[in-house]
Parts: sequence; structure tokens; C-alpha cells
Amino acid sequence: MRQFSANLGFLWNDLPLPDAIHAAKRARFDAVECHWPYDTPSEDVKAALKTHGLRMLGLNTSRGDVSAGENGLSALPGRDADARAAIDEALKYASDVGAGAVHVMAGFSAGDAARSTFIRNLDYATEQGAKHSITILIEPLNGYDAPGYFLQTTDQAASLIREIDRPNLKLMFDCYHVQLMEGDLSHRMENLLPIIGHIQFASAPDRGPPDGGEINFAHVFDLIDELGYDKPLGAEYKPKGPTDASLKWMDRLRG
Repeated sequence: MRQFSANLGFLWNDLPLPDAIHAAKRARFDAVECHWPYDTPSEDVKAALKTHGLRMLGLNTSRGDVSAGENGLSALPGRDADARAAIDEALKYASDVGAGAVHVMAGFSAGDAARSTFIRNLDYATEQGAKHSITILIEPLNGYDAPGYFLQTTDQAASLIREIDRPNLKLMFDCYHVQLMEGDLSHRMENLLPIIGHIQFASAPDRGPPDGGEINFAHVFDLIDELGYDKPLGAEYKPKGPTDASLKWMDRLRG
């Protein structure tokens, strides 16, 4: 049976993180993931995961100074020290709660200097992550929600992954972002499967539950099964109201 992970950055984000983990278990999710859990002590998250028999798949590095509009640090020239501090923070938290992946956020930047900076910091992240058996993920973000974000396409991400050539550097394939920027989800997913570390989903173009919008997720999920990908798929959508009222898709799309 197909497995799903609840992204607690969007689902039940009105609850304290340990309570959101409980809600995800009650709703029959198989795993959880989050964005920035750092305000919650890692021991509280670890205890909630153990109590409810769930695992945390992954989390993001800090965005930086959100009040100044930052959305990641690792591709910002001149900010290597800040980027590496954020990487260290994320790896420690992930290790403490048993998460297997960290998404290293690039930030708003462009050009050759940004690319070189990102490569340098990803080298650092993969080296440090390997010490804890943690996978490093990079994720293209669409230019509508995150205009000016350094990493915007799967081709760009694949080029970086090939160049860095570390076994624990993988692509976060978010169907929502890829659909908005590139489309052709089926062929892209098939071609990129060897470097995909995690798959997320939401409807497009509104980032709602996967039972609306322009993506046929019944087809996409069947393809994922055919390709032999059997990890939990990340529900990273924005509910249009209470999260529990948005879960009608689960039974239909479990397979």
C-alpha cells in the first residue's frame, strides 16, 4: 500500500509540533516531515515520534533573516559562515530526532558566484551529513512563489548533483514546483529517478490538496509505483481550512 508523509510545515501548523505529530498519526500518515522545527526542543519531537510510532523524514536548513526577506543562505556569496552554521544546526537537529534528510536551502541569488558558493556549501553539507548517515536534498522552487530563488529547475539541480558527485546528495522532486516551472512530470520523474531522494506533492496551480487542480495524481502515483519508488510521498500542500477536513484524497490515492 502506498505510504504518505505529512509535512507539518503546512498540515496542522496551528498546533505545537508534538501535537501535530499526534494528529498525523491519528490521520493514518506513515511518516512526517517539517520545515523549520527549531523552536521546539528536539527531545520533545523525538518523544512524540516514539510515542506515536512515526519517523521524521527530513527538515530544512534555516532561511536566515526572514524579516529581511531571506529564504536560505547556501548560495549567497560571502555568507559561507552563516550557511554552514545553518547546515550544522539542521544536521544536529535531524540527528537528534532520527531524521534521514536535510534540505539545504539555496536562497535568493544568481550567477556564477552564487553557483560556486552553493557547490562549496553542498560539499560541506554532504561531508558532514555522511558522518550521520543523513542525505542532503536540494529542491528547485518555482519562480511564482519564490522569484529570484537560485535553484528553479530540475535540470539545474541535476547538473549540480552530477558535478558534486556525492552519494548522499539527492533531488527533492516537488510535483507542484516542477509542474509550474517545467511540466512533463512523468518523463521528468522517470529520467531523474536515480537522483531523487524525496517526492512531494500538492495540486497546481493553487498548492491545495491533491484531489484538484491540473495534475492527475492518480496517474502520477501509479507511475511512481511502476518505477519502483516505495518511500513515503510528502503531502506538502496548503489546506483550505482545517487540515482534517482536507484529507478526503488519502483513501482514493493510497492505491
